[in-house]
Amino acid sequence: MYFKTAFFTLLLFITTNNLAFSQDTQELEAENAINENLKGESPLVKLMKTKNSSLKKELEGVHPRVFLTQSEIEVLKDKTKSQKELWEIALSNVRAMSIEPTPAPAQARRVQNPVGLGIAEAALAYKITGDKQYLDAAKKYMDAAVSYKVWGYEYNKPDVDLAAGHLLYGLGWGYDLLYHDLTIEEREKYKAKLIRQANLLFEFYKPKSGKTYAYSQNHTFIPMAGLAVTAYALAGETPDAKKWAALPRAIYEAVLDTYSEDGFYYEGIEYWIFSTPWLMHYLDAHLHATGEDLYTKAPGFKLMHKYISHATLPGADSHFDYGDTYTGNLTRAKISEDYDRERINGHFKTSYNVLYKLASKFNIPEAQGVANWLKQKGQVSAEEMWTFIWYNPAIIATPIEEQEKWHYFKDHDVVFWRSSWEDDATAFSFKCGPSEGHSVLKKQVSYPEWRLSNGHAHPDAASFIIWADGKYLTGDSGYEGLTVTQSHNTLLFDGKGQNNEGEGHDVFYGIPYERINKIKIIDVKMNAKKVTIIADATAAYEPEVGVKKFIRKFEFEAPGSFTITDDVETNTPKTVTSFLHADNVIKKISENTFEFEPNNTSLIAKIVAPKKFETKIEENILIAPGDPGSVDKGGLQERGKKLAISTSEKVSSATFITKLSIKKEK
Repeated sequence: MYFKTAFFTLLLFITTNNLAFSQDTQELEAENAINENLKGESPLVKLMKTKNSSLKKELEGVHPRVFLTQSEIEVLKDKTKSQKELWEIALSNVRAMSIEPTPAPAQARRVQNPVGLGIAEAALAYKITGDKQYLDAAKKYMDAAVSYKVWGYEYNKPDVDLAAGHLLYGLGWGYDLLYHDLTIEEREKYKAKLIRQANLLFEFYKPKSGKTYAYSQNHTFIPMAGLAVTAYALAGETPDAKKWAALPRAIYEAVLDTYSEDGFYYEGIEYWIFSTPWLMHYLDAHLHATGEDLYTKAPGFKLMHKYISHATLPGADSHFDYGDTYTGNLTRAKISEDYDRERINGHFKTSYNVLYKLASKFNIPEAQGVANWLKQKGQVSAEEMWTFIWYNPAIIATPIEEQEKWHYFKDHDVVFWRSSWEDDATAFSFKCGPSEGHSVLKKQVSYPEWRLSNGHAHPDAASFIIWADGKYLTGDSGYEGLTVTQSHNTLLFDGKGQNNEGEGHDVFYGIPYERINKIKIIDVKMNAKKVTIIADATAAYEPEVGVKKFIRKFEFEAPGSFTITDDVETNTPKTVTSFLHADNVIKKISENTFEFEPNNTSLIAKIVAPKKFETKIEENILIAPGDPGSVDKGGLQERGKKLAISTSEKVSSATFITKLSIKKEK
């Protein structure tokens, strides 16, 4: 019964567009809508008036000033001698020296973003070296930015989204850095474009009664970071700069307060890589321009290194792919478009340099050690100029080998464990928590205008991922256009999964957080030999699904034995199905025994309960992400295989017990 239900459900997703709204459509509608429950003046109005966003007196009329003054650039010139390797890496990655900017209208996915980053790289390289080739390259990229009539996509959130943030950052800082190296005509040309684009962005985000904001989502804080950089670059040169600076300062009050309490990033590691540097860019620009230090407002910053170290798989060439992270087995097979997109000259692009900033800011030797480890593994960052700037050799690193090998992120209820920090280590993770963490419930009281935007989080309560000997043995399926529960190692009831799957990219859209918050890990016990996790995923299913209880016990004994025990109850008899995924092959050995990824290291799955069950091995078919504005309409894509274990008849209660063991050929 389940298989027919799932098949026709999938067809419905494809053929009935009016039943599924993309994440971008949901976001745009929400941003334009007014919440009638939020009466009176927006709280941002007061924050814009009272929070500090004014340029320091000593920086008025001075260029450069946004991130660095000329005297600070002179200090960096000396640093190029003491940190020669980092400086050479930074110079070798000035993209404007080797890549032509995409010509207008530049409407392909994300092609405008590198233009913004490229301006900043080339401009700073020129200011430090004095080599005119970098000045010419910077101006070529700046002219490209000016040539784009629309910053971003003409068909989806034009001039007010991610590309606008990138280009305001790059052109704004480029204008500031090169102010004295530009002709009057060039200055006026770049300034006019900045004023136009900054005002478009400001008008979209400016506060009004009832307007809501996705404070914790990257589509909010990236554009605001770019707006702030331009505001501080043009302060005193246009009266509008004051309001431009005031708005990001007001919005970042909540961005920082709503940031992860435990360091875990709810959108997935791919979006941490893409998004987190922008938090640093805003905080650095604001601190340098105004003197106000906002870093301590987000306690999760001090725990970021734990998230990055534990979310990184052994070998440091991939990650535990919770949420919208890469394309599952296609990425691991190195055949997907995103594999090359996420690498620079074959090196994994991860923004690990953010950890150097936080290590220096908070004096965290562990963060320095994690960054050193990732650098040694060949990882690179999208902006290597910041690696050079942020690295502080005075921070004595704690080697990765001396850091904890397991960690429990209590706010998001995610557990990571590994046998060692070596490339051939066994590692696993278990996840069963609310989409943005338990602390959200309390924070919503302080920020009633905060609109949660969880499109990059998945319906994956009580799911797990297992890795050993450089091999993905079972786990998630990666970034999906239409996220569904059956892409994860968890349960369906009569073919129905968790949250609002099938109703848009954001499966949590419209669900009261009080209910989401009940998804939780009840107990965790961990050491080097044994792990026991008990989780309650009952609330992950909408009331109409009729799940009265779903308690999962996840047990591990070193070196490689797992027992998964599920205790379920429903309000009416239902077919219950449990999934296990593989990247390539699932081989049936007997009626109750299967081998995942046979060949060298493999995973043996033995079904102990229920006594009566049915199994089926099938392709893992999902809907891939589509273009911006139509993210849930990317078409069908096969990503590996999945084993479905179902009760042979409808039941009101059941116990599933599956024993997993890692098998290594000698």
